[in-house]
Amino acid sequence: MNDDLEAWAGPRRNILFIAWRDLASRLAGGSEVLVDQLATGLLARGHRVTLLAGGTIAERPYPVHRNGGTYSQFLRAPLAYLRNFRDVDLIVEVCNGMPFLVPLWSRKPTICLVNHVHTELWPIRFRPPLSTVGRRIEDTVMPMAHKKNLFLTVSPSTAEALNHMGVGPDRIRQICNGVVRPDPPTPRSKDPLFLALGRLSDYKRLDLLLRLWERVRPVTGGQLVIAGDGPERARLQALAGPGVTFTGRVSEQDKHRLLCEAWLLMHPALIEGWGIVVSEAAIRGTPAVAFDVPGLRDSVVHGETGILAQKEGQFASAWASLAIDGRRREALGRAARTRALQLHWSAAVEGFEDVAEEAIKRAGREPSWR
Repeated sequence: MNDDLEAWAGPRRNILFIAWRDLASRLAGGSEVLVDQLATGLLARGHRVTLLAGGTIAERPYPVHRNGGTYSQFLRAPLAYLRNFRDVDLIVEVCNGMPFLVPLWSRKPTICLVNHVHTELWPIRFRPPLSTVGRRIEDTVMPMAHKKNLFLTVSPSTAEALNHMGVGPDRIRQICNGVVRPDPPTPRSKDPLFLALGRLSDYKRLDLLLRLWERVRPVTGGQLVIAGDGPERARLQALAGPGVTFTGRVSEQDKHRLLCEAWLLMHPALIEGWGIVVSEAAIRGTPAVAFDVPGLRDSVVHGETGILAQKEGQFASAWASLAIDGRRREALGRAARTRALQLHWSAAVEGFEDVAEEAIKRAGREPSWR
Protein backbone atom coordinates (compact mmCIF):
# COMPACT_ATOMS: atom_id res chain seq x y z
CA MET A 1 0.00 0.00 0.00
CA ASN A 2 1.71 3.19 -1.17
CA ASP A 3 -0.34 5.76 0.76
CA ASP A 4 0.86 6.95 4.15
CA LEU A 5 -1.51 6.00 6.96
CA GLU A 6 -1.54 7.62 10.37
CA ALA A 7 -2.22 5.45 13.41
CA TRP A 8 -5.89 4.93 14.21
CA ALA A 9 -6.89 6.75 17.40
CA GLY A 10 -10.06 4.77 18.05
CA PRO A 11 -10.55 1.26 19.48
CA ARG A 12 -8.82 -1.62 17.71
CA ARG A 13 -11.33 -3.92 16.11
CA ASN A 14 -11.28 -7.59 15.26
CA ILE A 15 -12.68 -7.69 11.71
CA LEU A 16 -13.58 -10.71 9.57
CA PHE A 17 -14.01 -10.35 5.81
CA ILE A 18 -15.96 -13.17 4.16
CA ALA A 19 -15.43 -13.08 0.41
CA TRP A 20 -15.90 -15.27 -2.64
CA ARG A 21 -12.26 -15.05 -3.73
CA ASP A 22 -8.81 -14.12 -2.53
CA LEU A 23 -6.60 -11.89 -4.66
CA ALA A 24 -4.59 -15.02 -5.54
CA SER A 25 -7.43 -16.38 -7.70
CA ARG A 26 -6.81 -16.18 -11.43
CA LEU A 27 -10.33 -14.74 -11.65
CA ALA A 28 -9.67 -12.00 -9.10
CA GLY A 29 -10.89 -8.53 -10.02
CA GLY A 30 -11.69 -5.15 -8.55
CA SER A 31 -13.60 -6.51 -5.57
CA GLU A 32 -10.61 -8.61 -4.50
CA VAL A 33 -8.24 -5.64 -4.92
CA LEU A 34 -10.55 -3.53 -2.76
CA VAL A 35 -10.71 -6.10 0.04
CA ASP A 36 -6.94 -6.60 0.00
CA GLN A 37 -6.26 -2.87 0.16
CA LEU A 38 -8.77 -2.39 2.98
CA ALA A 39 -7.43 -5.35 4.96
CA THR A 40 -3.81 -4.29 4.53
CA GLY A 41 -4.58 -0.69 5.49
CA LEU A 42 -6.64 -1.70 8.53
CA LEU A 43 -3.85 -3.98 9.72
CA ALA A 44 -1.37 -1.10 9.41
CA ARG A 45 -3.65 1.01 11.63
CA GLY A 46 -3.64 -1.55 14.44
CA HIS A 47 -6.76 -3.62 13.73
CA ARG A 48 -6.90 -7.40 13.65
CA VAL A 49 -8.06 -8.54 10.21
CA THR A 50 -8.85 -11.98 8.81
CA LEU A 51 -10.09 -13.04 5.38
CA LEU A 52 -12.21 -16.15 4.82
CA ALA A 53 -12.33 -16.95 1.10
CA GLY A 54 -13.08 -19.80 -1.27
CA GLY A 55 -10.75 -21.28 -3.87
CA THR A 56 -7.09 -20.42 -4.25
CA ILE A 57 -5.53 -18.37 -1.46
CA ALA A 58 -2.05 -17.00 -0.85
CA GLU A 59 -0.06 -15.58 2.02
CA ARG A 60 -0.93 -11.98 2.89
CA PRO A 61 0.12 -9.59 5.66
CA TYR A 62 -3.15 -10.63 7.34
CA PRO A 63 -4.35 -14.24 7.89
CA VAL A 64 -6.29 -15.83 5.01
CA HIS A 65 -8.30 -19.02 5.57
CA ARG A 66 -9.57 -21.20 2.73
CA ASN A 67 -13.30 -21.81 2.88
CA GLY A 68 -13.98 -24.57 0.37
CA GLY A 69 -14.53 -24.24 -3.36
CA THR A 70 -16.59 -22.03 -5.64
CA TYR A 71 -19.96 -23.22 -4.37
CA SER A 72 -19.25 -25.27 -1.22
CA GLN A 73 -17.96 -22.16 0.56
CA PHE A 74 -21.48 -20.80 0.99
CA LEU A 75 -22.39 -23.84 3.08
CA ARG A 76 -19.06 -23.99 4.91
CA ALA A 77 -18.87 -20.31 5.93
CA PRO A 78 -21.27 -20.62 8.91
CA LEU A 79 -19.36 -23.65 10.24
CA ALA A 80 -16.00 -21.93 9.82
CA TYR A 81 -17.34 -18.91 11.66
CA LEU A 82 -18.72 -20.96 14.56
CA ARG A 83 -15.48 -22.89 14.93
CA ASN A 84 -12.92 -20.12 14.59
CA PHE A 85 -14.28 -16.57 14.45
CA ARG A 86 -17.01 -16.09 17.03
CA ASP A 87 -14.94 -13.48 18.91
CA VAL A 88 -14.87 -10.93 16.07
CA ASP A 89 -16.26 -7.41 16.52
CA LEU A 90 -17.44 -7.00 12.95
CA ILE A 91 -18.16 -9.18 9.92
CA VAL A 92 -17.87 -7.76 6.42
CA GLU A 93 -19.89 -9.86 3.99
CA VAL A 94 -18.54 -9.28 0.50
CA CYS A 95 -21.47 -9.97 -1.82
CA ASN A 96 -20.47 -10.81 -5.40
CA GLY A 97 -23.83 -11.87 -6.73
CA MET A 98 -24.51 -14.81 -4.42
CA PRO A 99 -24.62 -13.64 -0.77
CA PHE A 100 -23.44 -15.53 2.30
CA LEU A 101 -26.48 -14.22 4.22
CA VAL A 102 -24.44 -13.65 7.38
CA PRO A 103 -27.33 -12.23 9.48
CA LEU A 104 -29.09 -15.61 9.27
CA TRP A 105 -26.29 -17.34 11.20
CA SER A 106 -24.48 -14.64 13.17
CA ARG A 107 -25.65 -11.89 15.51
CA LYS A 108 -22.41 -9.94 15.20
CA PRO A 109 -22.45 -6.42 13.70
CA THR A 110 -22.26 -6.84 9.93
CA ILE A 111 -21.59 -4.68 6.88
CA CYS A 112 -22.65 -5.85 3.43
CA LEU A 113 -19.94 -4.80 0.97
CA VAL A 114 -21.20 -4.70 -2.64
CA ASN A 115 -18.75 -3.73 -5.36
CA HIS A 116 -21.46 -3.99 -8.02
CA VAL A 117 -24.78 -5.77 -8.35
CA HIS A 118 -25.07 -8.71 -10.73
CA THR A 119 -28.73 -8.39 -11.65
CA GLU A 120 -28.09 -8.16 -15.40
CA LEU A 121 -25.32 -10.76 -15.33
CA TRP A 122 -27.28 -13.73 -14.05
CA PRO A 123 -28.87 -14.53 -17.47
CA ILE A 124 -25.42 -14.26 -19.07
CA ARG A 125 -23.75 -16.63 -16.63
CA PHE A 126 -26.53 -19.20 -16.12
CA ARG A 127 -29.67 -20.49 -17.78
CA PRO A 128 -33.12 -20.57 -16.18
CA PRO A 129 -34.15 -21.60 -13.62
CA LEU A 130 -30.73 -21.15 -12.00
CA SER A 131 -30.37 -17.59 -13.30
CA THR A 132 -33.86 -16.72 -12.07
CA VAL A 133 -33.18 -18.13 -8.60
CA GLY A 134 -29.79 -16.44 -8.35
CA ARG A 135 -31.18 -13.08 -9.39
CA ARG A 136 -34.02 -13.35 -6.88
CA ILE A 137 -31.62 -14.23 -4.05
CA GLU A 138 -29.45 -11.22 -4.84
CA ASP A 139 -32.12 -8.58 -5.41
CA THR A 140 -34.69 -9.77 -2.84
CA VAL A 141 -33.33 -12.21 -0.25
CA MET A 142 -30.01 -10.44 0.31
CA PRO A 143 -31.58 -7.01 1.07
CA MET A 144 -34.12 -8.67 3.37
CA ALA A 145 -31.41 -10.56 5.27
CA HIS A 146 -29.46 -7.33 5.75
CA LYS A 147 -32.52 -5.16 6.45
CA LYS A 148 -30.94 -3.72 9.63
CA ASN A 149 -27.36 -3.46 8.35
CA LEU A 150 -25.31 -0.88 6.50
CA PHE A 151 -24.35 -1.43 2.87
CA LEU A 152 -20.99 -0.25 1.64
CA THR A 153 -20.03 0.37 -1.98
CA VAL A 154 -17.54 2.25 -4.15
CA SER A 155 -19.61 4.13 -6.74
CA PRO A 156 -22.81 6.12 -7.17
CA SER A 157 -23.95 3.58 -9.78
CA THR A 158 -23.90 0.72 -7.28
CA ALA A 159 -25.51 2.88 -4.61
CA GLU A 160 -28.34 3.64 -7.04
CA ALA A 161 -28.73 -0.05 -7.91
CA LEU A 162 -28.93 -0.97 -4.22
CA ASN A 163 -31.58 1.69 -3.73
CA HIS A 164 -33.62 0.15 -6.55
CA MET A 165 -33.34 -3.20 -4.74
CA GLY A 166 -35.06 -1.68 -1.71
CA VAL A 167 -32.05 -0.58 0.37
CA GLY A 168 -32.80 2.88 1.75
CA PRO A 169 -30.28 5.66 1.10
CA ASP A 170 -29.97 6.07 4.88
CA ARG A 171 -28.25 2.66 5.02
CA ILE A 172 -25.93 3.03 2.01
CA ARG A 173 -22.39 4.29 2.55
CA GLN A 174 -19.78 4.94 -0.11
CA ILE A 175 -15.99 4.96 -0.06
CA CYS A 176 -13.64 5.69 -2.92
CA ASN A 177 -11.45 3.21 -4.74
CA GLY A 178 -7.84 4.24 -4.59
CA VAL A 179 -5.03 3.69 -7.03
CA VAL A 180 -1.48 2.63 -6.27
CA ARG A 181 1.07 5.25 -7.26
CA PRO A 182 3.13 3.77 -10.09
CA ASP A 183 6.86 3.58 -10.66
CA PRO A 184 8.36 6.24 -12.94
CA PRO A 185 6.60 6.03 -16.31
CA THR A 186 8.10 4.18 -19.24
CA PRO A 187 7.87 5.60 -22.79
CA ARG A 188 4.63 5.63 -24.75
CA SER A 189 4.62 3.31 -27.76
CA LYS A 190 5.63 5.05 -31.00
CA ASP A 191 3.19 2.90 -32.95
CA PRO A 192 -0.55 2.70 -32.15
CA LEU A 193 -1.08 0.35 -29.22
CA PHE A 194 -4.48 -0.21 -27.62
CA LEU A 195 -4.86 -2.17 -24.40
CA ALA A 196 -7.63 -4.18 -22.78
CA LEU A 197 -6.63 -5.41 -19.34
CA GLY A 198 -8.45 -7.58 -16.82
CA ARG A 199 -10.33 -10.80 -16.28
CA LEU A 200 -11.38 -12.48 -19.51
CA SER A 201 -15.01 -13.22 -18.67
CA ASP A 202 -18.25 -12.92 -20.60
CA TYR A 203 -19.54 -9.63 -19.16
CA LYS A 204 -16.29 -7.87 -20.10
CA ARG A 205 -17.51 -8.21 -23.74
CA LEU A 206 -14.07 -8.59 -25.29
CA ASP A 207 -15.66 -10.44 -28.19
CA LEU A 208 -17.34 -7.12 -29.02
CA LEU A 209 -13.98 -5.37 -28.80
CA LEU A 210 -12.49 -7.86 -31.26
CA ARG A 211 -15.37 -7.26 -33.66
CA LEU A 212 -14.95 -3.48 -33.48
CA TRP A 213 -11.20 -3.83 -33.93
CA GLU A 214 -11.85 -5.18 -37.42
CA ARG A 215 -13.52 -1.85 -38.22
CA VAL A 216 -10.92 0.32 -36.51
CA ARG A 217 -7.69 -1.39 -37.55
CA PRO A 218 -7.82 -0.32 -41.24
CA VAL A 219 -8.04 3.30 -40.04
CA THR A 220 -5.53 3.28 -37.19
CA GLY A 221 -3.18 0.38 -37.82
CA GLY A 222 -1.19 -0.75 -34.82
CA GLN A 223 -1.87 -3.45 -32.29
CA LEU A 224 -4.59 -4.46 -29.86
CA VAL A 225 -3.16 -6.12 -26.75
CA ILE A 226 -5.45 -8.13 -24.48
CA ALA A 227 -3.79 -8.78 -21.13
CA GLY A 228 -5.31 -11.08 -18.54
CA ASP A 229 -6.71 -14.55 -18.13
CA GLY A 230 -10.08 -16.14 -17.54
CA PRO A 231 -12.69 -18.59 -18.81
CA GLU A 232 -13.21 -16.73 -22.11
CA ARG A 233 -9.58 -16.79 -23.24
CA ALA A 234 -9.74 -19.78 -25.61
CA ARG A 235 -12.92 -18.54 -27.29
CA LEU A 236 -11.54 -15.03 -27.68
CA GLN A 237 -8.30 -16.27 -29.18
CA ALA A 238 -10.28 -18.26 -31.73
CA LEU A 239 -12.20 -15.10 -32.68
CA ALA A 240 -9.18 -12.81 -32.92
CA GLY A 241 -7.98 -11.54 -36.29
CA PRO A 242 -4.77 -9.79 -37.34
CA GLY A 243 -3.09 -7.32 -35.03
CA VAL A 244 -4.30 -8.89 -31.77
CA THR A 245 -1.94 -10.15 -29.07
CA PHE A 246 -2.96 -12.12 -25.98
CA THR A 247 -0.42 -11.93 -23.15
CA GLY A 248 -2.14 -13.98 -20.47
CA ARG A 249 -1.92 -12.80 -16.88
CA VAL A 250 0.89 -10.27 -16.52
CA SER A 251 3.19 -9.28 -13.66
CA GLU A 252 2.84 -5.90 -11.98
CA GLN A 253 5.97 -4.77 -13.82
CA ASP A 254 4.57 -5.79 -17.21
CA LYS A 255 1.19 -4.27 -16.36
CA HIS A 256 2.91 -0.98 -15.58
CA ARG A 257 4.81 -1.08 -18.87
CA LEU A 258 1.71 -1.87 -20.93
CA LEU A 259 -0.38 0.84 -19.27
CA CYS A 260 2.38 3.36 -19.97
CA GLU A 261 2.86 2.23 -23.58
CA ALA A 262 -0.83 2.15 -24.48
CA TRP A 263 -2.38 5.01 -26.43
CA LEU A 264 -5.83 4.14 -25.08
CA LEU A 265 -7.37 1.77 -22.56
CA MET A 266 -10.29 -0.06 -24.18
CA HIS A 267 -13.05 -1.08 -21.73
CA PRO A 268 -16.16 -2.58 -23.39
CA ALA A 269 -17.60 -4.17 -20.20
CA LEU A 270 -21.35 -4.41 -19.60
CA ILE A 271 -21.07 -3.33 -15.96
CA GLU A 272 -18.44 -2.59 -13.32
CA GLY A 273 -18.35 -1.57 -9.70
CA TRP A 274 -15.90 1.17 -10.61
CA GLY A 275 -13.26 -0.18 -12.98
CA ILE A 276 -9.98 0.02 -11.08
CA VAL A 277 -8.01 -0.52 -14.28
CA VAL A 278 -9.39 2.81 -15.54
CA SER A 279 -7.69 4.57 -12.62
CA GLU A 280 -4.54 2.50 -13.07
CA ALA A 281 -4.35 3.63 -16.69
CA ALA A 282 -5.31 7.20 -15.84
CA ILE A 283 -2.54 7.74 -13.32
CA ARG A 284 -0.13 6.88 -16.12
CA GLY A 285 -1.75 9.44 -18.42
CA THR A 286 -3.67 6.89 -20.50
CA PRO A 287 -7.32 7.81 -21.20
CA ALA A 288 -10.09 5.23 -21.57
CA VAL A 289 -12.77 4.51 -24.13
CA ALA A 290 -15.70 2.71 -22.50
CA PHE A 291 -19.44 2.30 -22.67
CA ASP A 292 -21.77 4.49 -20.62
CA VAL A 293 -22.65 1.74 -18.14
CA PRO A 294 -22.78 1.48 -14.32
CA GLY A 295 -19.38 1.88 -12.72
CA LEU A 296 -17.57 3.07 -15.81
CA ARG A 297 -19.67 6.22 -15.95
CA ASP A 298 -18.25 6.91 -12.48
CA SER A 299 -14.58 6.24 -13.22
CA VAL A 300 -14.55 7.91 -16.66
CA VAL A 301 -15.57 11.55 -16.99
CA HIS A 302 -16.96 11.76 -20.54
CA GLY A 303 -15.07 14.20 -22.72
CA GLU A 304 -12.63 15.03 -19.91
CA THR A 305 -10.72 11.90 -18.88
CA GLY A 306 -11.94 9.62 -21.66
CA ILE A 307 -14.95 8.84 -23.82
CA LEU A 308 -18.18 7.06 -22.88
CA ALA A 309 -20.09 5.58 -25.81
CA GLN A 310 -23.78 4.79 -25.93
CA LYS A 311 -23.62 2.46 -28.94
CA GLU A 312 -21.10 0.22 -30.67
CA GLY A 313 -20.68 2.65 -33.57
CA GLN A 314 -19.86 5.49 -31.17
CA PHE A 315 -17.29 3.31 -29.41
CA ALA A 316 -15.55 2.49 -32.71
CA SER A 317 -15.71 6.12 -33.83
CA ALA A 318 -14.18 7.40 -30.56
CA TRP A 319 -11.49 4.73 -30.75
CA ALA A 320 -10.47 5.70 -34.29
CA SER A 321 -10.72 9.47 -33.83
CA LEU A 322 -8.62 9.52 -30.64
CA ALA A 323 -6.02 7.31 -32.26
CA ILE A 324 -5.68 9.89 -35.04
CA ASP A 325 -5.96 13.03 -32.89
CA GLY A 326 -2.85 12.90 -30.71
CA ARG A 327 -3.35 16.33 -29.16
CA ARG A 328 -6.82 15.51 -27.86
CA ARG A 329 -5.70 12.09 -26.69
CA GLU A 330 -2.86 13.63 -24.70
CA ALA A 331 -5.16 16.28 -23.21
CA LEU A 332 -7.55 13.57 -22.02
CA GLY A 333 -4.60 11.65 -20.58
CA ARG A 334 -3.38 14.67 -18.60
CA ALA A 335 -6.85 15.27 -17.15
CA ALA A 336 -7.21 11.58 -16.34
CA ARG A 337 -3.91 11.60 -14.45
CA THR A 338 -4.88 14.73 -12.50
CA ARG A 339 -8.10 13.07 -11.38
CA ALA A 340 -6.45 9.75 -10.54
CA LEU A 341 -3.87 11.47 -8.33
CA GLN A 342 -6.76 12.46 -6.05
CA LEU A 343 -7.73 8.81 -5.41
CA HIS A 344 -6.00 7.52 -2.28
CA TRP A 345 -6.35 4.09 -0.68
CA SER A 346 -5.73 5.75 2.68
CA ALA A 347 -9.01 7.65 2.22
CA ALA A 348 -10.79 4.37 1.49
CA VAL A 349 -9.41 2.80 4.67
CA GLU A 350 -10.33 5.82 6.78
CA GLY A 351 -13.80 5.85 5.26
CA PHE A 352 -14.19 2.16 6.04
CA GLU A 353 -13.20 2.73 9.67
CA ASP A 354 -15.93 5.32 10.02
CA VAL A 355 -18.51 2.93 8.57
CA ALA A 356 -17.25 0.08 10.77
CA GLU A 357 -17.66 2.20 13.90
CA GLU A 358 -21.14 3.23 12.84
CA ALA A 359 -22.13 -0.41 12.22
CA ILE A 360 -20.86 -1.51 15.64
CA LYS A 361 -22.60 1.35 17.42
CA ARG A 362 -25.85 0.64 15.58
CA ALA A 363 -25.67 -2.92 16.90
CA GLY A 364 -24.91 -1.69 20.43
CA ARG A 365 -21.79 -3.80 20.77
CA GLU A 366 -18.50 -3.06 22.50
CA PRO A 367 -15.21 -4.25 21.00
CA SER A 368 -13.84 -7.57 22.22
CA TRP A 369 -10.19 -6.75 21.46
CA ARG A 370 -8.19 -3.54 21.96
